[in-house]
Amino acid sequence: MAQPGAGAQADRFPAICDAKLTPGHGGAADLCCNVPMVTESQSPAHPTQAPGDGAPATQDDTAQRLLSAVAAVAAELRQSPSRTPALGLDDSLERDWGLDSLARVELITRVGQVFGVQLDENALTLAETPRDLLRLVHQAPPAATTDRLASAPRSAAQETATMPPGEAPAATPDTATTLLEVFDWHLQQHPDQVLITLYESGDESADLSYAALHADAQAVAAGLQARGLARGEAVAIMLPTGREFFAAFFGILRAGGVPVPVYPPARPSQLEDHLRRIAGILRNSKARELLTVERAKPLAHLLRAEVPSLQAVATVADVALPGSVPTTHHISASDVAFLQYTSGSTGEPKGVVLTHANLLANLRAMWRASGTNARDTFVSWLPLYHDMGLIGACLGALVVGFHLVLMSPLAFLARPLRWLEMIERHRGTVSAAPNFAYELCLAKVSDAEVERLDLSSWRLAFNGAEPVSPETLERFAQRFGRCGLKSAALTPVYGLAESSVGLAFPPLGRGPWIERVDRIALAHDGVARPARDDDPAALRIVSCGLPLPGHEIRVVDASGRELPERQQGRVQFRGPSSTQGYLANPQANARLFDGDWLNTGDLGFALRGELFLTGREKDIVIRGGFNIHPHELESAVAALPGIRKGGVAVFPASDPRHATERLVVLAETRTTDAAQRAQLAREITALSATLLGAPADDVVLAPPHSVLKTSSGKIRRAACRELYEQGRLGTTQRAPWRQWLSLAGSAALSRARFAWQTLARRAWGLWAWAVLLVLGSVAWCLIMLGPQLEQRRSTARAFARAVLRLIGLPVQVQGLEHLPTDEPCLVVANHASYLDSLLLGALLPPRFAFVAKRELETAPFVGAALRRLGVAFVERFDAARGIEDAQSMLARVRAGESFVVFPEGTFRRAPGLLPFKLGAFVTAADAGVPLVPAALQGTRSLLRAGAWLPERGPVGLRLLAPVRPSATGWDAALAARDEVRAALAAELREPVLDHLQ
Repeated sequence: MAQPGAGAQADRFPAICDAKLTPGHGGAADLCCNVPMVTESQSPAHPTQAPGDGAPATQDDTAQRLLSAVAAVAAELRQSPSRTPALGLDDSLERDWGLDSLARVELITRVGQVFGVQLDENALTLAETPRDLLRLVHQAPPAATTDRLASAPRSAAQETATMPPGEAPAATPDTATTLLEVFDWHLQQHPDQVLITLYESGDESADLSYAALHADAQAVAAGLQARGLARGEAVAIMLPTGREFFAAFFGILRAGGVPVPVYPPARPSQLEDHLRRIAGILRNSKARELLTVERAKPLAHLLRAEVPSLQAVATVADVALPGSVPTTHHISASDVAFLQYTSGSTGEPKGVVLTHANLLANLRAMWRASGTNARDTFVSWLPLYHDMGLIGACLGALVVGFHLVLMSPLAFLARPLRWLEMIERHRGTVSAAPNFAYELCLAKVSDAEVERLDLSSWRLAFNGAEPVSPETLERFAQRFGRCGLKSAALTPVYGLAESSVGLAFPPLGRGPWIERVDRIALAHDGVARPARDDDPAALRIVSCGLPLPGHEIRVVDASGRELPERQQGRVQFRGPSSTQGYLANPQANARLFDGDWLNTGDLGFALRGELFLTGREKDIVIRGGFNIHPHELESAVAALPGIRKGGVAVFPASDPRHATERLVVLAETRTTDAAQRAQLAREITALSATLLGAPADDVVLAPPHSVLKTSSGKIRRAACRELYEQGRLGTTQRAPWRQWLSLAGSAALSRARFAWQTLARRAWGLWAWAVLLVLGSVAWCLIMLGPQLEQRRSTARAFARAVLRLIGLPVQVQGLEHLPTDEPCLVVANHASYLDSLLLGALLPPRFAFVAKRELETAPFVGAALRRLGVAFVERFDAARGIEDAQSMLARVRAGESFVVFPEGTFRRAPGLLPFKLGAFVTAADAGVPLVPAALQGTRSLLRAGAWLPERGPVGLRLLAPVRPSATGWDAALAARDEVRAALAAELREPVLDHLQ
C-alpha cells in the first residue's frame, strides 16, 4: 500500500496500489474502472431546462452551454490555455478535448449544476463526446436533495469494532499456510457469517457469506476442470467489482489454477484496443482462459490469434456447473497464489509471482502493524484487479477476519461523498485510498455535507499507492475533523506489488510525520538536512513509516553500499512477502534483485528507522495510482509527420491542484503554422489516449534541440521536467546548445561532487581502520604487559580516546554527572555497532568493566586482551553455564565493581531497540545498585552490521538519570527493565521492537 514503488508502487500508491500498491493507464477512472459494461441509454425522459427559467431551453442554447462547460474544464487543465482548440459536440472528450478521468468527474459535476439535473454515475462511461453527454442531460431527472444513506444495523461484532487492537480473538488459525486453508477454516467455523457486503449499484447491497462464496467457487472450479484446466495453469479474470469476480478468483484456486486479474476497459468503446493491450499479459502468463463479461466474447478471435495458449473467452455463467464438486488438489504454501501484473502501459508486462506464503506473511504483518482485527469494518471502493483492493481489502478480510463493505470504484468517482457515507453508515473503522481520492473528497464534498457526516469510527485512513502530499493530509484532517475524524487516523503507508502489497507502516496512533528538509541540500548533495525554521522553500516530505514486522528496508548508493541516515539513495527491501520474481522475464528480474535484496525503483532516505521517499529512479509517471511508461508514446509521437525523430520526451510534472502528477509530452517540430501546430497537438493527445488510456495533460511543441539528451543520445527526462516546471520549455531565449551546456555542466558538477564525496568517505574509512590497527597493536602489547588491572584499563581508555582524536570523529557526551561516585552501578546501553564498546571505553571512567558474550573469550588476540581487562563473559546458549556466569557477575558487583551492559545482547543493521535480556536487571535488583541508561547515537551509521568500512558521522553518548530497582526479585527486575527501556526509547526515538525481526 503506500507511496510509489518500482514496479508496482507505490505500489508509489507511496505511493498502496502500485502499484508498487505503487502500483497503468493513468487517471482516476483507470484505477477505478472496475465498471460494468452498459448499453445505450433510452430516449429522453424530459426536456432540459435552464436553472431558474420556467420554459425549456432551446436545443442550441443547451448545446452551447454544454460546450462552454466542457471548454472551461479543458482550459483549466492546460498550462497553455491558448492551445485549447475550437471543438464541437462530436469531438471525443478524451482524444480531442483532452479530458482524462479526473477531468470527466469534474465535468459531470459541473454539467449537473449548470442544468440542474442529477446525472447517473454511468455518465462517466457512457459519454464519449459532448453530444453523448447532452443526450444524458436530457434523460437525467431534476436535481433534488439526495437522501443520505441510512445507518445500517450493526451486528454484535461490529458494535465492538473500536475496541483497542489486540483485544479481539484470533480470527483465523495461525497454522493455515494457504488462502484456501483460511477459507475452509471460516467455512467450518461459521459458514453463514458475512464476509463481504457488496454494493454493485446504487444503495442496494448483497451480503456474501462464506457458504455462498464457496458454492459459487465450487461451481466455477468444477466447470474449469471439466473444460480441461490442469493444475498450475493460468486463468485471466477481466471482470468489474461484483460477485462474479470472487466466484472466478476462488474458483480458479479451487480448481488448482492460477488467477490472473487484469483491469477491464474504462469504456465500452475502448474494448477492442484494450484487448489488444492485454494480449501481452495473457501471452506472458500463458493463460488458458479469460473469464470476462458477455460483451467481450465476440472479440475473442482477436486474442486467440495473438495468444497461442488461450483456448476460450467465456463468462462465469458459461463456465460454472452449479451443484458439481471439483477434484481437490493439494495446495502448498510455496505454490503460486496468483499473478499480479504491475499496472503499466509498456509492451513488456511484468507478472509479479506471489505465493500463498508471501500473501499470508504480508497480511499478517500488516495486521500486527496496524492493529486490525476481526472486530474491524473495512470500507473499500478500490478495484479488485489492483493489489491494494484485492490483497489489502478483500484477502485481508479473509485472513484477518474483518467485515468488508465493498462498493464500485465508479460509484466513488461519480460521487466521492458516497465513500464517506458508507464509512458512516457501516461505522467503518478502516479504509484505504490513494492521495488523489482524499483530494477528490476535499474538492467535491460541500461544507453542508461535511457538517452532516459522522466519521468518528474511522481510526485508520490509509493513504498510499502514489506520492502522499503533506498538504492533502493537513487539509483533510482539518476539514473532516469537524466530522469526528482524528488527525492520528491519517496513516501514510508504502508498498509495492513486489512485496505483495504492504512494506512500511507508521507507528500506530501517531499520525503523519512531516519532515522539513533543505531543498537545495537534497537536490545538490543528496542530504536531507533539516531546514531552518524560517526557510520558505523548505521541502516537506511525509514519512512512510517503519518496515513491517519481519521485513527490512535499506537505502544504498549507486555502488550498493548502505547509506547513513538522511543520505538519499536507492531504496531496497527484503522479507517473507517478497516476490519470487517476474514471470518469464529474466531481464526485469536482473534489475529487480540485488543479492537477497530487491530494488524498489524509488529514491529516499531513512530517519529513525522510518522511510522518506524523495523520488523515483525510473522515468515513470504515476497518475491516479497507475504507472505510465513513456517509451511507447515517445516512439509513436516521433512517427507523426512534422515531429522530429528522436525529438520527443514524455515525463511527469507536479500537479499541486490534484495532488497527483501531470503527463507532459515535449515534441520538437519546425512547424510554425498555428493550424498545423494545433492539429499536431490534437494528434498527440489522441495517441496518448490510445496508447496509455489517458490523454496528455499538456503538449509542448518546441523548436529543434529542445529535448535534452546525454552524450550517448539518451533522453534526459528529469532535466526536461526541470525546465518545464520553471516555465522555460519552448519559451527560453537561450539557444538550445546553451541550455544543454548549462544543464550538462550542472550534471557534471553533481557527478563530480558525488564522486569526490564517495572517495572522501572511503578514504576516511580506510584511514580509520589504519589508525585502529596500528594503535590497537600497540595497545594490545601494553595491555598484555601491564602489571595491574587499573593500569591496563587506563591504557585501553587512552587507546580509545586517541583513535577518536586521530580519525577526527565528532563526539558529544552528556550526563556524566549521573554516574554514581560512591557505589557501583550498571551502565545499560543500547547496542548498534561493534564500535559501541570503543566509544564507551573512551568516554566512561576506566573503573567500568564490560559484559561480553562468551564466544569472544576464545577469539584470537582479542580474547586474551579482554580477559586481561577483566571483561565478564556470559554464556548465551548453555543455560547452566549462563546461571553460573550471572552469579559470578553478581558477586563482582557486590564486591564493588561497575559494569557496562548491552541488554539487547546483539545488534542489527536496521534501527530499532530490540527486546532486553533480564540478566543485568536481576543483578541490579539483587545487589541493590542503580542502573544508568546510556543512549548511544550515530554508531549504527558509523559501522553498520554487515558493513566493513566505517562511515564518518556525528556520534554521541547521553547518560540518563539512574533507575534504582525498588526491591529484590523478579518483579523488581522486570519493572526496572521496563523503566530503563522506556527511558532509552524516548531518548533514541527509534522504533521499539517486540522481537528480533
